[in-house]
Amino acid sequence: MAEEQQSVVVVSGPKELKNLLGGNNQVAEEEAPPRSSVTEHETTIAGQRVPYQATCGSLEVGLDDPDKPTERLFYTAYIRSDIDQRDQRPLTFCFNGGPGSSSVWLHMGCFGPRRVRVDVDAVPVPPARAEDNPHSLLDVTDLVFVDPVGTGFSRPQNDQGADYHGVSGDVQSVAEFVRRFVTKHARWESPKYIAGESYGTTRAAALAAHLQERHGLHLNGLVLLSVALQFQTLIFHEGNDLPHALYLPGYALTAAYHGRVDVPDLQAFAREVQSFAMDRYMPALMRGTDLPEAEGRALASQIASFTGLDADFVWRCNNRVDLMRFCRELLRSERRTVGRLDSRFTGAERDAAGEGISKDPSMSALMGSYASAFLHDLRVRLKYEDDDVYELLNIKVNQSWKWSSDNRYLDVTDRLRTAMIDNPHLRVFVASGLYDLATPRFATNYTLAHLQLEPEARSRITHHAYEAGHMMYIHEPCMVALRSHLLSFYDGPSQPD
Repeated sequence: MAEEQQSVVVVSGPKELKNLLGGNNQVAEEEAPPRSSVTEHETTIAGQRVPYQATCGSLEVGLDDPDKPTERLFYTAYIRSDIDQRDQRPLTFCFNGGPGSSSVWLHMGCFGPRRVRVDVDAVPVPPARAEDNPHSLLDVTDLVFVDPVGTGFSRPQNDQGADYHGVSGDVQSVAEFVRRFVTKHARWESPKYIAGESYGTTRAAALAAHLQERHGLHLNGLVLLSVALQFQTLIFHEGNDLPHALYLPGYALTAAYHGRVDVPDLQAFAREVQSFAMDRYMPALMRGTDLPEAEGRALASQIASFTGLDADFVWRCNNRVDLMRFCRELLRSERRTVGRLDSRFTGAERDAAGEGISKDPSMSALMGSYASAFLHDLRVRLKYEDDDVYELLNIKVNQSWKWSSDNRYLDVTDRLRTAMIDNPHLRVFVASGLYDLATPRFATNYTLAHLQLEPEARSRITHHAYEAGHMMYIHEPCMVALRSHLLSFYDGPSQPD
């Protein structure tokens, strides 16, 4: 009997498999429809019944270069369903930062109709469960939570999304998403807002200008939580003294929170440290080694009195205590570290002798809580079925990000300035956490003060500070205040604290 011959065919993907099966095969030729779900819900916000429709799905987006491949962005939209005049209803697009972060944090922590309760003194026993959010903004604005390429379920299909993992490609793709969503749902006449957190504020500032210039889409407002617009204020590089001065007030407030310095009046203390940082510390840093030793040691003693650190340690750091050293040094005697995103949180390392922290204890406390609650709600309440990994925070995207090649430090303040000048109705809401050591409030003050805007434009910027960290909304009193401030912002022009 003749030997039976067998062959193995290796195909690289679905398209090649379709070609192999032949053009007449109807099933092979048709693309599988993207997953989606639509469900109806009801919640209570500020004592008011709010019915809404939730949609989970994806939209195809591309770049300005038509030769580049397209991708799909996953989103969750909440549309209030008892509104007759949809064109007068505000529409807010929300995203987080990273780069490489999904929108789950703003979705389940702040704006969405469901939330996870977690705080420094109230980390839930696993598994955390979501509950209705009485502080959601859904009563005043429809909400669309967007996951950029490589985050959430926005899985890249082409070259691992390399064209989208950079400042320019990211902005173009999210702008295309906004344009397509507004067009598909006939919302061009709706007041439109963008809400971003952390690197999401970087994206939001650049996005506002790009939407105006590329699509003629003018926004009514930007909501910027934990601002990162001018990266020179945030990155501790050798030769860059700016962060040392701008972080000092955050160090001091953290030391006060943990009882390392005695502070009877927190706000007065903050003002004192800010004045010292601008009037004495920054000029001294600019002098470098030309600063006489006696002045340098006196400076170290003053810094130590504000931060609870040892004056000799500060002096040995050349009066330049970078962030990782501070997070490790403040509570070293207790063998504890403090958080970067929220310095109210503490953690531990394998020993008490290191120079920095290997993990941010504030992020460790939040990640598991948000993951279990969101993924349960997504499957059970929103009826969206997808067995692939939902990338809450994609480190590979973060590490492969293509930053601007024009300058060592990314700076999008010119894009925000352009957007505000070209659109005289664009208002900006800024929120900072007093215990945020990733994007400190004082660094945000510096950035806003250097936008080089005329007084009229400056009056359209509102900046509020809250006694919590990067995700200030996890602290219930801060969330109550934040919602109150945002309601005023959506209602019309407002003034800072």
